Amino acid sequence: MEACSDLQVDINGEETIFLNKKIICKYSGTLRKLLGTSTSSSNGNIKVIFNGFPGGAESFELVSRFCYSNGQFTVVPSNVVLFHCAAKFMEVPEVLEQTAKCMQEIRYWAWSEVLLGLQQCQELETSSDTDSLAAKLMNVLVEKLCLAIELSVSSAASACSPSPDRSLFRFSCDSKSTESFKNGSSRIPWWFDEVLVLRPGLVATFLKLMIARKFDNLTISRFLFYYQKVKFCSASCNEKREILETTIDTLYVLDPNCVPYKNLFGVLRFARGLNINKSVMNKLELMIGHQLDQATLDSLLVPSPLKSTHLYHVNLVIRFAKAFLNEANIGSQLKKVARLIDQYIAEVAPDPCLKPSKFLSLLTLIPDSARESNEDIYRAIDMYLEAHAGLTNGEKLKLIRTLGYEKLSAESRAHISRNTKLQAIETPDVQQHHKQLILRVEKVETSGDNEKLKEHIERIQWRIIELERACVKMQTQMEVVKKRSKSTSRGSNRSLPKLCS
Repeated sequence: MEACSDLQVDINGEETIFLNKKIICKYSGTLRKLLGTSTSSSNGNIKVIFNGFPGGAESFELVSRFCYSNGQFTVVPSNVVLFHCAAKFMEVPEVLEQTAKCMQEIRYWAWSEVLLGLQQCQELETSSDTDSLAAKLMNVLVEKLCLAIELSVSSAASACSPSPDRSLFRFSCDSKSTESFKNGSSRIPWWFDEVLVLRPGLVATFLKLMIARKFDNLTISRFLFYYQKVKFCSASCNEKREILETTIDTLYVLDPNCVPYKNLFGVLRFARGLNINKSVMNKLELMIGHQLDQATLDSLLVPSPLKSTHLYHVNLVIRFAKAFLNEANIGSQLKKVARLIDQYIAEVAPDPCLKPSKFLSLLTLIPDSARESNEDIYRAIDMYLEAHAGLTNGEKLKLIRTLGYEKLSAESRAHISRNTKLQAIETPDVQQHHKQLILRVEKVETSGDNEKLKEHIERIQWRIIELERACVKMQTQMEVVKKRSKSTSRGSNRSLPKLCS
């Protein structure tokens, strides 16, 4: 062979193969076209350089062997993918005829052969040919899996159910799969480990076909989390991002009852550190938000992003709650979520870096009708005022207005009246009036009609507080109007009405 090697072929810069020009050109249309205009080098040999050759030197060698064996080299399932793509590139019609015949019998391939074909497809550069082959192989893989599961229902306890007809398909079963079935708590289906060889792109296609065939959503969910856990061990950041995006996209179309809620928060922790696609992140937040009634306080205490000054990621929790409230059928779950949000508010209230506007957003996030009591809210507001002594009267008023008088206990109402953090909101005259009311209430005995009288006086006291706050607000607004009036029309003798004087 070396004596008649007058052609050098460089394959993707990986390897140079020496061939006989006459033999190879007999079958390859591509080389016949190239060598028709080529010139010999100084030593009499011709060199051809192929860049982007599908399958590299391995697939080129397959075509070369076919040519040197006078077309007698056999195409089998284990090499059909590489053979087909190389023959397409080299324009060898005899090989393409054989690969087409081999693919016609794809339904009779073994499971391992189909899986190997898919592995070879993902190693090749994406093209219409490889995509077409991968689609055919994937359809057969899912068909075999579904059929095997249907036929092995009666022997589900077995580690590996043997095929009822080995001429149709075979399934590999290693010791690792067997051990996983023997472990009752963490038992996984045998095919979980088999499919780990596929990359996220093909896994996404695989699962879409399974979903289309009404495959058990809980099993698909389990596989996704298993795939993520195993593949993360050796994946790069980009690979982890691709795995997570595939996981989230697929989970989003499954039955929510089949997606473990705790696992979603695990995905969230990884997703926040990998800067995944924004639309994919929105899907994850919606999934968590729709099941917010299953969350715990600890799961909601997500640290804030690095550039933020406050301790916890308040915006994230707000988005969760809005996603939950947008659900049509929340019913009794709303009260459970209201209690959870109130606990969260109490937890973040002492944060000195939490802005008043953000704290107010939390207070008004859940409809007040969902709360049976405002006790927890008032305590949270009191803690927030303690940590934020520099709030303006207007900011304090906005916070206090979120409280409902009817949902506060008598002790809390009395505490508000004596709360030094709130006294700055009121004018001196009203403060004196409040002190007189408090003294009167303290003199009333807590029995019979006197108890009713005490509650009545407290209601009057509460109304006075509310009216005074409204008056302060109006006065502030009027001061703003006066300033604007002076700046725009100096010298005007128009006077403004005096309110709350």
